[in-house]
Amino acid sequence: MERVNSQYLVGMLRDISFDAINSVHYWRHNLTGNKVVKTYISGKSSHPPVILLQGFLGTRGVLRPLEYHLKSEGRDVISLDLGFFNISDIRTSSHLLQLKLERIIEHHAKKFGIDQVDIVGHSMGGLIGLYYVKRLGGHARVRNLIALGTPFNGTWACLLAMLPLGLISKGLWQMLPRSDFLQELRAHSRDMHQTKVVSISAKYDTICPPKSCRLRFAKNQSIPVGHGGLLMDQRVFEAVSSYLPETKSSSKIVRLHQ
Repeated sequence: MERVNSQYLVGMLRDISFDAINSVHYWRHNLTGNKVVKTYISGKSSHPPVILLQGFLGTRGVLRPLEYHLKSEGRDVISLDLGFFNISDIRTSSHLLQLKLERIIEHHAKKFGIDQVDIVGHSMGGLIGLYYVKRLGGHARVRNLIALGTPFNGTWACLLAMLPLGLISKGLWQMLPRSDFLQELRAHSRDMHQTKVVSISAKYDTICPPKSCRLRFAKNQSIPVGHGGLLMDQRVFEAVSSYLPETKSSSKIVRLHQ
């Protein structure tokens, strides 16, 4: 018994130490901002395009490691600009997501037989994606929604940011437990229709603990990393890939104007 406990303690310390490194990398990438290389759909991929959404106080830069991983597997990946550091009203961001996806699909990708996408959202990005799926008809466009450390049940960690940001960020208030927004989002859980939803939480996450990320009628999984590690750790990348099965696509190339 003592041996089992000691092995568990060693493993936990190893994971926490490793995730401290992940957190450093997270902020290093985050500070690179929203400027990214122009995105292309190759059409050669056997997968639908993957849309990446950053979380609260996140920029598109923090999505790059996951983007590179998915592209190395032959996927077309697009990170959408949701505004500087993503602190807006979640409903407003969801409408922005809706507009951008419709423009991509209707004006570009539909020409090549692509009418659905997969979405991967980190933290608040997962809430933006789920609101789009459940309230804005996104279930017809989104094949898979994978949420990474998303506080579907709210997080009290938002109180820590209220003093500097509470007056300018409606999204911060919306992520508090029992907020009107979260109650609306959790209602009618079966309205996700054909969209498959996966919630991946971080075992050592103090910002959005696994309990806050658990969502009914979704596949729930926990990985031994912290909040930042969800966008930096290879184990998370492999889990994301496992939930994105292949589907036939076309073989032409189109440039996306976001």
